Amino acid sequence: MLAETSATGAGAELVKDTTTATFRQDVIAESMRQPVLVDFWAPWCGPCKQLTPVIEKAVKAAGGKVKLVKMNIDEHPQIAGQLGVQSIPAVFAFQRGQPVDGFMGALPESQVKGFIERLVGPLGPSAAEDLIAQADELAAKGDVGGAAELYAAVLAQDPENVAALAALVKLHVDLGDLEGAKGFLAMAPQAKANDPALAGARAAIELAEQAASLGDLGELQGRVDADPADHQARFDLAVALNARGKRQEAVDHLLDIVRRDRSWNEDGARKQLVQFFEAWGPMDEMTIAGRRRLSSILFA
Repeated sequence: MLAETSATGAGAELVKDTTTATFRQDVIAESMRQPVLVDFWAPWCGPCKQLTPVIEKAVKAAGGKVKLVKMNIDEHPQIAGQLGVQSIPAVFAFQRGQPVDGFMGALPESQVKGFIERLVGPLGPSAAEDLIAQADELAAKGDVGGAAELYAAVLAQDPENVAALAALVKLHVDLGDLEGAKGFLAMAPQAKANDPALAGARAAIELAEQAASLGDLGELQGRVDADPADHQARFDLAVALNARGKRQEAVDHLLDIVRRDRSWNEDGARKQLVQFFEAWGPMDEMTIAGRRRLSSILFA
C-alpha cells in the first residue's frame, strides 16, 4: 500500500536536520561538493512552518544540485548567534565552506526557486513535477485510472509529495469516495498540514460532505424561485451546484447573496466563496474570475 512506502533515494538524502556538533560535517564539509542551504527555524515560528514545505520542494526539484540542512535554534542557538541571525526563518547558502547568500522570511515558491537558481543555474521541472503534470492532464480528460497510477508512482518515490496526495484526494472526492479521499489526506505529514495543496484537498472533502447533507437540487431551486430573498436556500443551492460541477452557477448565487446582504449569516456567502476558491486552487480560471467579481462587489 502507498501508506506503507517510505522516502527512498536522493530525495531522502537532500534534506536533513543538523546540530551544533554535526554542523561542520553536514554544512562546511558538504558545501565543498555542492551548495548547502541552512534553514534556521524554531517550533513556535509560524512563518517557518510556511517556508518548510516550499524550500523542501525546491531543493528536491533541484535534483541533487543543492542540499538543505535544518537547524532548530531553540535547541542549537550557537551557530545562529555566530551568523548574526536576528529573526527566523533565516536561510543561509554555503559554498566551499563559507556563507555566500541568504534570505529571511517565508518567501513564495517562485522566489525560493530563484534563490536556488542563483547558486546552481536554471532548474527545469523535476521528474515528479513532470509526472504530476501528465497525471493532471489525464485527470482533466477523464482518465481517472491513468492519472491515479501516475500520482501513485510519484508517491512511491516520495511518500510526502503533497501535490500528488492532494490530487488523489480530489480524484476520490470526484468519484464520491470520501473515505478513500480521507485516507489519502491522512497520509500527509503533519509538518506539511498547512500546505496550500492540502488545504485545498481538505476544503474539497468538506464541501462534498456539506453537499451530501442538502436536499434535492430541484427543491432548492424551487425555493429560490419562490423567494429570491431566501438566502439560506440560495446558499444551499450554490453548495449543491458546486458538488455537481456547476461552478459558474454556484458562484453566481453566492455573489447574489453578497450583493443583497453582505452581513447575512456572519458574512457566510463570502466565506463559502473563499472555500470554493481554496478547493479549486489559486490558479484555476474560475477562482481567478470569481475573486475578481467578488472584489468588484466588495470594493465598489
